[in-house]
Amino acid sequence: MAEAASTPRFRDKYKQEAIPALMKRFGYKNPMEVPRLRSIVVNMGVGEAASNPKLIDGAVTEVTAITGQKPVVTKAKKSIATFKLREGMPIGVKVTLRRERMWEFMDRLITLSLPRVRDFRGTSPRAFDGSGNYTLGLREQIIFPEIEFDKVEKIKGMNITFVTTAKTDEEAKALLGSLGMPFRS
Repeated sequence: MAEAASTPRFRDKYKQEAIPALMKRFGYKNPMEVPRLRSIVVNMGVGEAASNPKLIDGAVTEVTAITGQKPVVTKAKKSIATFKLREGMPIGVKVTLRRERMWEFMDRLITLSLPRVRDFRGTSPRAFDGSGNYTLGLREQIIFPEIEFDKVEKIKGMNITFVTTAKTDEEAKALLGSLGMPFRS
């Protein structure tokens, strides 16, 4: 497979800036030891889909526009009577991005979308899971330029999880920070 004419900016940034900086900071001997971004998972829960199944179609369209990849519809694992939820009902959509799409999405997220968040002071530095993965919660999907505001039925939030090969949260934070993630200080 021949390589595309242009490689994603953030992958180049990782190779040219992040790897040397992380090798120096953590004392890695080999560039292959340096933690890297494995995938990005975008998950949009649509709780109201239990009463209005049409909302799932809107979520699929929006996540496809944002990520450039068709999401998988997630279904309820258990029935919960208080939420009028039956097992197997569609309750959300998720997509896992890897390789070029992952780098392109991260580039658009950090350079275009996050600055559009109202009263944005940076992302929380405490949202790591203990094993080097970072989850960013967004309150509204309309911060992405791909979403047409007029066509949005309902404002929905989403979780974006950055899955890394880092062994500790400190390594993962250094990796994401070197790629330009705007952490609050």
